[in-house]
Amino acid sequence: MEDYLKIIYKLSETKGKVTTNAISERLGISQASVTGMLKKLSELKLIRYTPYYGVELSQAGKKIALEVIRHHRLLELYLAEALGFTWDKVHEEAERLEHVISEEFEEKMAEFLGHPSTDPHGAPIPSKDGAIEKRSLIPLSKIEAGNRVEIKQVSDRDPEMLRYLGKIGIYPEVVIDVLEKVPFGGSLLVQVGKNKHYLGEGLTNNIFVEPIKSN
Repeated sequence: MEDYLKIIYKLSETKGKVTTNAISERLGISQASVTGMLKKLSELKLIRYTPYYGVELSQAGKKIALEVIRHHRLLELYLAEALGFTWDKVHEEAERLEHVISEEFEEKMAEFLGHPSTDPHGAPIPSKDGAIEKRSLIPLSKIEAGNRVEIKQVSDRDPEMLRYLGKIGIYPEVVIDVLEKVPFGGSLLVQVGKNKHYLGEGLTNNIFVEPIKSN
């Protein structure tokens, strides 16, 4: 149940109302199974669900979703900072643990980490009372040549992608220059430190940045 609420929240950040098909694709299960669970969540008043028109979280559903996301992102950072996991491995471990930790354990993690605001991939960590920072980030794929940007967040869904980005030095808070953009949805040539790399759309659509204004 919590996984559904979490996925609906994440999808709604970019899509508004969330479709059954989008949930099915993200969770890798049949639309019939998704529809059955959505009906149950609607009966529990955790979502507002109208067949063929999409799904929205209720306030109660949003509260649960943000609590699970807080657990997940604190766990990712704890695994990285305290236990030495690399950023490509923390997501799957956190998925296994996020539903079983106690509120006391959550608070101890937050204290140990200094009450952090972001996880290892740059995603904002909800506060204990359910507040979460709203940011207007831009996919790197939308940036034109000649711009300097700061990496703010990277999708955590693909470990292989994270390993590659880590290898070439692309992490949150790193500043890069966009040197060239191939027309019609092509690759970007970026400079990371002293090195230059071509990045395809499969990468640049999953890297979120903030432009740095020139003086």
